[in-house]
Amino acid sequence: MNLTQKHILLTGASRGIGLALAEQCARRKAHLHLVSRKLDPSLVKDLGSLGAASVTLWPFDLSQTSDVEGLVKSLEEKNISIDVLINNAGLLTGGILEEQDPDEIDKMLNVNVHALIRLTRRLLPGMLARKQGLIVNNASVSGKMFFPCASTYAASKAAVVAFTECLKQELRGTGVATVLMITPGVKTEMFDDISKLYGKHLDVSFLSHIPVEEWAAKVIAAMENDEAIVWPQGASFFGVKLAHHFPSVFEKIVRSKFNRFL
Repeated sequence: MNLTQKHILLTGASRGIGLALAEQCARRKAHLHLVSRKLDPSLVKDLGSLGAASVTLWPFDLSQTSDVEGLVKSLEEKNISIDVLINNAGLLTGGILEEQDPDEIDKMLNVNVHALIRLTRRLLPGMLARKQGLIVNNASVSGKMFFPCASTYAASKAAVVAFTECLKQELRGTGVATVLMITPGVKTEMFDDISKLYGKHLDVSFLSHIPVEEWAAKVIAAMENDEAIVWPQGASFFGVKLAHHFPSVFEKIVRSKFNRFL
């Protein structure tokens, strides 16, 4: 898809991958609709200077169903038709299950799964009516590779993988397509939180990461080239394939990094 002049709704846009994607879309002269709980007003000027056709900030909390519906209602009231939905917003949970905060689990599932599905469902009819559109969902290698201490987060990302793959088949021939991001370790604040949440029981020193700009560029290239999946490269890609084709080997390697009784 050519992103020039397209109206792009991007969640989790205030930092990390979301901000990097916004910058890439701005350079392609898209109309940006940025969603996050807190958004710096300077983004309007900064992204405009990169070439964005327009920048609109939508300060909604996607962990709240009322805010998800409020966002959709606001778009409808302003008669804004979204051409591209990038479901990027995400929260991280971690640790052995009984030590995880149930309220944090609920909040994470609301953002990572429920808001993603609800936004897609609400914006999809308009895309189908126009016979064009793109839905980009940010999953993770954790949706393919299952580590101890990642139970709830991995469950959310596996849900995103399944949802997107099913939706891709439903949309074949409609003019609306999906892109699934199998996001590897990317150097963001969330990546830095992994050691804090997992590190008590899991040695995470083996985890690698890439610059956020590199991953954002790969995602945009996939969107422009009509690719259905954005795969990681290097060690992350090998890990995904190992977990899929040789799960017992993968589990043995991971087991050596985990110590429950600390």
